[in-house]
Amino acid sequence: MNSRERVLAALSHSEPDRVPLYYEANPGVHARVLALAGLEPGDEERLLEFLGVDFRTVGPAYRGRRLHAELPGRSVDPEWGIRTRWVAHDSGGYWDYCDFPLRDANEEAVANWPMPSPDDYDYSSIPEQCRRHAGRCICVGGPGLGDIINSAGMLRSPEQVLVDLALENAAALLLIDRRLGVQLEVARRTLEAARGMVDVVRIGEDLGCQNGPLIGLEMFRRLIRPRHQKFVDLAEAYGCKVMIHSCGSSSWAFDDFVEMGIDGVETLQPEAKDMAPRFLKQRYGDRLAFQGCISTAGPLARGTVEDVERVVRETLEIMMPGGGYCLAPTHMIQDDTPAENVLAMYRVAREAGTYRHV
Repeated sequence: MNSRERVLAALSHSEPDRVPLYYEANPGVHARVLALAGLEPGDEERLLEFLGVDFRTVGPAYRGRRLHAELPGRSVDPEWGIRTRWVAHDSGGYWDYCDFPLRDANEEAVANWPMPSPDDYDYSSIPEQCRRHAGRCICVGGPGLGDIINSAGMLRSPEQVLVDLALENAAALLLIDRRLGVQLEVARRTLEAARGMVDVVRIGEDLGCQNGPLIGLEMFRRLIRPRHQKFVDLAEAYGCKVMIHSCGSSSWAFDDFVEMGIDGVETLQPEAKDMAPRFLKQRYGDRLAFQGCISTAGPLARGTVEDVERVVRETLEIMMPGGGYCLAPTHMIQDDTPAENVLAMYRVAREAGTYRHV
C-alpha cells in the first residue's frame, strides 16, 4: 500500500499493510532528530520519508496585510492579534500566550477587532501542494481548526473563556463565531481548490485535563458540538475523513463524536483518566479510529531506548487488531526528549507494526 491507501484503510477499520505513522515535534528536538538521522537543517521531507510518516498537510498562505502591530518583547500574530512571550527552560524554551488583549472586551470591541478575510489567502498553490504529495495521506487543518476553548482563550485568557462559556457571554460567543466563520470559509475554499485530492480534515478541541472533563457534556452539546458540526459536514461534503484532536481525558465525548460523523480521534494521552489504550480499543475501537497513545511525558522523554521500544510494542499489540490505529506521539514531541528515543519509536513502529497477513 502507499501512504494514502494505508491511512484510509486504518480509518475505515481495515487492516492495512502496516500501522500508519504521524510525526510532530518542537523545534529543538526536531533539529536533533534531523542531525541524528544524518540530514541537514530544513530537510523536512527527507526526514518524514526516513521515519516512514504517512501524513502530509496542505494549506493556503496568508497574503493579506499585517492586521495587528508588533510590540516590544512580544510575538504578535499578524492575522489574529494573539500575543506570546518567550519563556526559557532547561531544554530550550517556548512561546507562551500572554496579555490577552480581549479579556475584558465587550461586543463592540470584539466586533471591531481586526480579523482576516477568506479573500486574504492564496488558494492557487493548493493543487500543486497536493500533487507534490501524491500517494501520501493529504490533510487540511489541525488542532486549531474549529477549536473554541484554546483559541478564544488565547485572546481572552484560559480562565475567562471558561467563565464565558458558563455564562454564555455575548462578546465571547461573537469572538468565537467570527473566527470560526473565517476558518470555515477558508477550509471550504481550500477543499474546493484541492479538487478531491484531500483525504482528511483535522479539527480540534481540548476537552479534558488529566483527571477528567474540562467542561460538562451538556455544555459541550449546547455550545461546542453545533459549531464543530459545521466543519464535519463540510469535510463530508468533499468526501474527506474527519479527525479531531483532543488532549487530556476526553473519552466522555466519544459517543457524541460518533454521532457527529467524526472518524478518528487524537492525541490519546494514556495517563489521563479513561484514556488507556486497552480501554479505548475495547469500548470505542469498532466505532472510532485512533491516533496517538505514545506519551510525550512518559518513556519517550524520560526512558531509555529499550523503554521506548517496549512501550511501542505493547501499544501496537493492543491497538493494531482490526485496524483503526495510527501510531503517533500524544502531542508535539517535546524538547526534553532524546533524539535516540524518537528514532527508536519510529523504527520499532515500522518493524512491529506490520500486519501478519502482508
